[in-house]
Amino acid sequence: MPVLQAVIFDLDDTLYPESSFVLSGFQAVAIWAEEHLGISAKQAFTELYQLFEGGIRGNTFNRWLESHGLKAEDWVPQMVQVYRKHEPHIEPYPEVPGLLRRLRLHYRLGLVSDGHAEVQKRKLTALGLTSCFDVLVFSDEWGQEAWKPNSRPFEFALERLKVSGSEAVYVADNPTKDFLGARQVGMWTVQVRRPDGLYSHLEPPSSEHAPDVENETLDGLETVVQRLKRRCNAN
Repeated sequence: MPVLQAVIFDLDDTLYPESSFVLSGFQAVAIWAEEHLGISAKQAFTELYQLFEGGIRGNTFNRWLESHGLKAEDWVPQMVQVYRKHEPHIEPYPEVPGLLRRLRLHYRLGLVSDGHAEVQKRKLTALGLTSCFDVLVFSDEWGQEAWKPNSRPFEFALERLKVSGSEAVYVADNPTKDFLGARQVGMWTVQVRRPDGLYSHLEPPSSEHAPDVENETLDGLETVVQRLKRRCNAN
């Protein structure tokens, strides 16, 4: 009979607010812009922030450069490198450090995260959470084809933790990609749907993408895990 033994977490917008990394990156890019483009760091940061707040994603730097009459192809690659390689100024959600310490008394803990591996590792280091986990899995180490919803990073995490899918729960925030691969390997799933989360407005595109449980914060996660544990035992 399976018994819940492991809790695996997503990183961005699950353990810390992803928007804080974006703003930290904008600050680094703004300092670079002052040096290389002659645009004050304060102005550059304010304008980048306004684009982000306006819902611009993916081509923020292009839009910002165009607003200053600058060619995107001349500067975007450098800006992206500054953004990705900066040392982030970010902090975990307040409840996270204590929660991880308590969970680790009873469960094995893992992390499965998408995004460029070196960027994700710098985030985790900046958050001071690296030592909280028994297993760290960065899907990018197999290439972008292994990013979620691919099930490969979940399979690897389960193998490293020495548990089956039915003995583990995945906690994440984005229903369009986070839960499908986890469910395909038999894991329980919990969505953290914070009111101010970047992806809190998204709905699962299918029933296979939907989490087993939805919670607004991580504050009640221990209770949720206990409920899942009872369901696991009942099965």
